[in-house]
Amino acid sequence: MPDLITSFPLLMGVAVAGYLLGSIPFGIVMARLFGLGDLRQIGSGNIGATNVLRTGNKPAAFLTLIGDAGKGGAAVLLARALFAEDAAQLAGFTAFLGHCFPVFLGFKGGKGVATWLGTMLALAFPLGLAACATWLVTALVFRISSLAALVAAALSPIIALVFGWNSLVLISVALGALIFHRHRANIARIRSGDEPRIGRK
Repeated sequence: MPDLITSFPLLMGVAVAGYLLGSIPFGIVMARLFGLGDLRQIGSGNIGATNVLRTGNKPAAFLTLIGDAGKGGAAVLLARALFAEDAAQLAGFTAFLGHCFPVFLGFKGGKGVATWLGTMLALAFPLGLAACATWLVTALVFRISSLAALVAAALSPIIALVFGWNSLVLISVALGALIFHRHRANIARIRSGDEPRIGRK
């Protein structure tokens, strides 16, 4: 197995491959396949599953969720199988960046929640499962997708630390910070009470 710590070209290759995989805009693809139009002109304009759901097409939203989560998970698992754990974390991180800033859409992407969850599930399944459970419980209680993502992102580093996944604390903090950064407008709407609830078009 190559020593990626001393192999900068391999690290760069893993980073670029993860980014390109993450840049695949499954929301845009599914919206076109299901004849929903340009997703960027619908609802919030976001390319993720929550905005696809606002069209009322649940199958398209589900497939978008699977695709966006899957690309994060696939990036991690492929890098781990081919190289090392450091590569897996790097691939997951750049896949997340690819979703948020996709080269195929002029670097204007989504919020990255599904890709983040897929990445966390692949990095450490129990930690990812805890993040998903946190998202689900918060979403069921408050019916606000963005709030659920923010709560899950904030708690993930704490969960990683408490349960001894020390190698994942840093990436959990980094991805969580980016989740908060991408949700700046949502945070403002949550504070003002104007954030749309799940299921509202």
